[in-house]
Amino acid sequence: MNVSLKRTALTGVAVLALFALAACGSSGSSGSAGSTTTAGGSSTTGGGSGISPTSFTSDFSAMAQLKSVASAGKGKIGVLLPDTTTSARYESFDRPYLTKAFEAAGLTSSDFQINNAQGSAQTMQTQAEALITQGATVLLVDAIDSGSGAAIEASATSKGVKVIDYDRLVNGGAQGRLYVSFDNVKVGQLIGQGEIDCITAWKVNKPNLLIMDGDPSDNNAKLFAQGYNGVLKPKFDDGSYVKVGEPAGTWTPSVAATTFEQEFTAHPNINAVVTPNDDNANAVIAVLQRQKVPAKTFPTTGQDASLVGLQNILKGYQCGTVYKPIYLEAQGAAAVALYLRAGQTPPKSLVNGTTADSSSGTDVPSVLLTPIWVTTENMNSTVVKDAAVNRAQLCVAAVAAACTAAGI
Repeated sequence: MNVSLKRTALTGVAVLALFALAACGSSGSSGSAGSTTTAGGSSTTGGGSGISPTSFTSDFSAMAQLKSVASAGKGKIGVLLPDTTTSARYESFDRPYLTKAFEAAGLTSSDFQINNAQGSAQTMQTQAEALITQGATVLLVDAIDSGSGAAIEASATSKGVKVIDYDRLVNGGAQGRLYVSFDNVKVGQLIGQGEIDCITAWKVNKPNLLIMDGDPSDNNAKLFAQGYNGVLKPKFDDGSYVKVGEPAGTWTPSVAATTFEQEFTAHPNINAVVTPNDDNANAVIAVLQRQKVPAKTFPTTGQDASLVGLQNILKGYQCGTVYKPIYLEAQGAAAVALYLRAGQTPPKSLVNGTTADSSSGTDVPSVLLTPIWVTTENMNSTVVKDAAVNRAQLCVAAVAAACTAAGI
């Protein structure tokens, strides 16, 4: 979430125009650092001028509107994905969906390249430099951390390459960049409300709630926490819930398991936990199962709609998960990249909000997509319908009856 040196003057104008568009379209009050604000509006810039985040569908048909933009572009689009450990999504979904989005708009395999840094910031830096040497004019950067991401973006923009923050905002990133992601404060709000609803549904008396966060170096983790802490605060303030603690966050499941075990040992009254993604929830659930905690008695939450997360929901150990249809995010990012590659300003209808960069004190023009809270009630009509999960792999023997009950 770039153009050659020959386009420097043009892109300067495009960036200024983009900020003007975002400012004029803002429909909400400014949030705190790290917050997101959505905006409405339309634009007549270039081909596909009416395209918006709601244009994208699972058949990728909206990308055909951008064929004229794609044909006007020059250079390669480079994509930098972070790893295969913090989430299985990057290789299972982001890579194929980005490929499909680019190709649906008319690009060939020589026009874009998708790399995965396998958890190494140095590898991502090397990949970025190689892409620029090979003629990349745009980089989509899903940074491992903001420090290394900002360094990559600074180097890229110094060479006239445009950058897009993809999925994770790079705090202190390049001036004039764009950001494509889901509304991550909304993700956190869904987690928080899902926890509340589950505590009620599972009849948890005197909730003593542990809040477990994601890695603090990931700006998304901060936005998630902003969302769920905001939803849960009234419960803590009025005394209906007790906040037991909020230990240091992580995206590493083994670390999450150790942290939870330590907290549970120190505070055996804990009977509910906010977990920020499915993998961390699964680590916590494994601890609960070892201690013979029954299903539907100890709420946990998650996000990513992973296979294990969905199965834990069906088993009654996880309340729900935030489903972020990655095919929407991939199309949004590909669309922005195509406009920048063509030296054009993405339309205001597409750039529908801003996200605060707490390091620079600026608002980054953003394409913000809408997440969905998934439970047994809507699992079939969302993740299963979208083929985000394989029905046969989901409904193994251990959850077959639950699948049937959920209409899957």
